[in-house]
Amino acid sequence: MKIVIAPDSFKDSLSAQAVADAIASGLAEVWPHAELIKCPMADGGEGTIEALLAACNGELMSARVNGPLGQPVEAQWGWLAESRTAIIEMAMASGLQLLTLEQRDACVTSTAGTGQLILAALDAGARRIILAIGGSATNDGGSGMLAALGARFLDADHQPLPPGGLALADLARIDLSGFDPRLSDVRVEIAADVDNPLCGPNGASHIFGPQKGASPEQVIALDAALGRFADHSAHILGLDQRNSPGSGAAGGMGFAAKAYLNASFRPGVEVVADLTGLEQALIGADLVITGEGRFDAQTLRGKTPLGVARVAQRQRVPVLVLAGTLGEGYEQLYQHGISAAFALTSGPMSLEQACRDTRRLLHDRARDVARVWQLAARH
Repeated sequence: MKIVIAPDSFKDSLSAQAVADAIASGLAEVWPHAELIKCPMADGGEGTIEALLAACNGELMSARVNGPLGQPVEAQWGWLAESRTAIIEMAMASGLQLLTLEQRDACVTSTAGTGQLILAALDAGARRIILAIGGSATNDGGSGMLAALGARFLDADHQPLPPGGLALADLARIDLSGFDPRLSDVRVEIAADVDNPLCGPNGASHIFGPQKGASPEQVIALDAALGRFADHSAHILGLDQRNSPGSGAAGGMGFAAKAYLNASFRPGVEVVADLTGLEQALIGADLVITGEGRFDAQTLRGKTPLGVARVAQRQRVPVLVLAGTLGEGYEQLYQHGISAAFALTSGPMSLEQACRDTRRLLHDRARDVARVWQLAARH
C-alpha cells in the first residue's frame, strides 16, 4: 500500500508538515507496513515558504524591511541554494497580517517591503524568484516594490510621490534610470490564482480594496489612480498590461510584476507541486490524502485540494480530503477529481477547541478512513 499525504496548512492551527505528520500517524495505526509519503503543500498563500523549504531542503533567510505602513518588519524568505531560487511571500513584508483592523488603509499602504525582499534575493545571487502574492494589505499597483528596486514616481513638480496607491493620482512621470539592472537576468514567477484585471468593476480596487480598509469613495479614487499609473506605464514601456489576467492580484502587484519584471503567472499550487515533486511521488500510489482548514466551493478557486486532485487525475490516483469543516458547495469538488471528503469534527465543538485539537482530530479521522478503506478492500 502506497499513500501520498499532500495537505495544506490548517490556518491558525498546524503547518502543512504537522498536518501530514498527524495524518500519517493515524494511517500507520491501521496500516503499519504501508509506504507513507509526506508531501506538504501550499497554494501560494500562507505556508508556501515552509512547504517548499521542507520539500527542497532549503534555507530560511531573514531581512529587515518596511512593513505596509513603513514600520520596520523582520521578514522571512526562502533560499534554495542549489538552484539559486528565492521564495518570497508578499504577506511577510506587505501583508494584512502585519496590521490591526484599525490600521488597514488601502490608500497609503505600500509594497516597498516586498521590493526590499527582492533586493535581498538579488544580493544573494538569485536567478529565479518565486513571488507568492496572497494576503496583501496594499493597493499601490506594486509601485512601492518598484520604487524599492530603483524606479522613481514623480509629480508635476518633479518631486517623489509619497507611498500608497492614492498618491498615484498625482503621477506625472516614471523614471527608470535607476532601476536595478540585475532584474534583467532573473526569472520571476508569480504564484497566484487571481485573474482580475488592474482596473474597472472587477479590478484590484473594487474587488479587494474594501477588505483592505477602503471606503466606497476611496475605491473609486484608487481605481482612477491605478488607471493613471497604467497610462504612464504603457507610455514608457510600450505595452499596456492593465487588462492582462492577474494584473489586479494583490492590489495591482500582478500588474507591476508583469509590466516591469516580465513575470509569468502560475497557480500557486502548481508551482509548489512542481518543486515538491508531487507528480513523481504519485506514480504507483494507491491513494492520496489532501486537506485544508475549510473545504467548500471556494476551493475551486485554485486551492490546494483542487491542485492535488488535478495532478492525481493524471496518475489515476483517488483523492480523499480531510478538512476542518465542509462548507457550502463542497460537493462540487466531486466533479473535479475528489473522491470523498470528511470533516474532522465528530460533534459540536467551538472553533477554539477545534484548533486546539486539530492534531488529534486529524489522527483519528485518518485512522477511521483507513479502517473504512480496509473494510471496502475485503469486499
